[in-house]
Amino acid sequence: MAQSPEMRASDADRDRVAGLLREHYAEGRLTVEEFDERLERLYKSKTYGELEVLTADLPGTDLAAYSARADKPAPKDDKKADEDKGLVAAWSAWAAASGVNWVIWLIVSATSDDGGVYPWPLWVMGPWGVILLVSTVAGVFTKKPKSS
Repeated sequence: MAQSPEMRASDADRDRVAGLLREHYAEGRLTVEEFDERLERLYKSKTYGELEVLTADLPGTDLAAYSARADKPAPKDDKKADEDKGLVAAWSAWAAASGVNWVIWLIVSATSDDGGVYPWPLWVMGPWGVILLVSTVAGVFTKKPKSS
């Protein structure tokens, strides 16, 4: 850290250290008890020297380079997220097309003199829905189990 250890720390400095401690806790370098104890000491700290002591035994603790990222979301599996978005989009398109077809069928049925009109939207939504269902179920059963 570029500042002298006797220099007083700001709230933003304490927030940066808290974010760093959260990151190390999430990575398993700190136990719950250690994390709680360090947070308690952190918010009582007044100088940069006291802040450095809290992170001295942790790797990569250059506080000047560390930005305040409170509650940084954990990195997600981008491939899995993309698959989920694609699956939601496919089911959404199916539902929208099915809904539009049923509304058209309902209007035609209501204005028809024959009484009952054949439910032709089933031919639109049926095969498409079966394909989506098989794709969804196959995607669930073909995933590799996580190893411990």
